[in-house]
Amino acid sequence: MTALGGIPVEVDAWNIDAIYSGTQKCLSCPPGLSPVSFSPRAMEIIMSRKKKVQSWYLDVSMLANYWGQNRVYHHTGPINMTYALYEALRLIHLEGLETCHARHLRNHRALRAGLAAIGIQYATHESCTLPQLNAVLVPAGVDDAGVRSALLNRFGIEIGAGLGAYKGKVWRIGLMGYASRMANVLLFLAALEQLLAEQGCRFTRGASIAAANTAYAVN
Repeated sequence: MTALGGIPVEVDAWNIDAIYSGTQKCLSCPPGLSPVSFSPRAMEIIMSRKKKVQSWYLDVSMLANYWGQNRVYHHTGPINMTYALYEALRLIHLEGLETCHARHLRNHRALRAGLAAIGIQYATHESCTLPQLNAVLVPAGVDDAGVRSALLNRFGIEIGAGLGAYKGKVWRIGLMGYASRMANVLLFLAALEQLLAEQGCRFTRGASIAAANTAYAVN
């Protein structure tokens, strides 16, 4: 869901038969559309079904006839959303896809360096960490919800809470699409330092900003 537009997604090279994403993540488009791709092999299987699909909403055979040359009715096309997606893709094309990917990685590295400087660790193994979605461990003794609420209400920054077994244990920090900017990384780190200090966390003030700026200087 978060990969498209943020990191390489080599659908053909990786021989992916079926894949879907969302428009509201790294494409920076309003939510409402779900880009999908099916390989010729997958479509051959789909179109040769012997039983009727139980779900009208995701009947791919009907969708194929709707978007194909037959134009068989399936739904009323979301015209405004289609134009919005076109504009979002136009902006990525203007920036350059490789440049867009590099921007996400550069901001991730700066964020990671800044967080490490104040003792915040990632919840994921380094080899599995996504540049666009940073899952970090909530420091021991810190009020998870209190920090997230203060970030939003005092600084206008929203980060995600942990889900399921990670509720109250993890913060999900998004650096997606247009939001993946140096200014946002530095603002977040400064705000987080302030809030953690208010909760009694001990670290060198300004360390996260200095570490992030160092990372930007070398990347």
